[in-house]
Amino acid sequence: MSRREGREAIFKTLFGMDLNPTLDLSTALQTAKDEYKNFTEKDEKYALSTIKGVNENLNAIDSLISLSSPDWKIERMAAVDKAILRLATFEMKFAEEKLKPNIAINEAVELAKKFGADESSRFINGVLSGILKK
Repeated sequence: MSRREGREAIFKTLFGMDLNPTLDLSTALQTAKDEYKNFTEKDEKYALSTIKGVNENLNAIDSLISLSSPDWKIERMAAVDKAILRLATFEMKFAEEKLKPNIAINEAVELAKKFGADESSRFINGVLSGILKK
């Protein structure tokens, strides 16, 4: 499975868990594993560590997002945008192997184009660029 597909599966898991807070990680991840038939043990390890990392750093991640989007409260953001922003922020700022910011932003924008609303990709790009500047 490509890293992009893995990131997509992680995004979908984060999105599902945000919409349904009672959904546990293993059930949410199983849904992604069922969708991506070539989900390997290595992919699962990457997904689990990333999802757990996002959840463990959620307050700090949301704070960075909020600082870079003063006109939008995080609670009012579209769930798709919020999940993408959380994933990209984690990958840029908190991951053990941080992604180069331009790669994280590009990957997030591509997710937004695929899953978000018409304006999502520009919104995501703006917020993540703001995080990068701070």
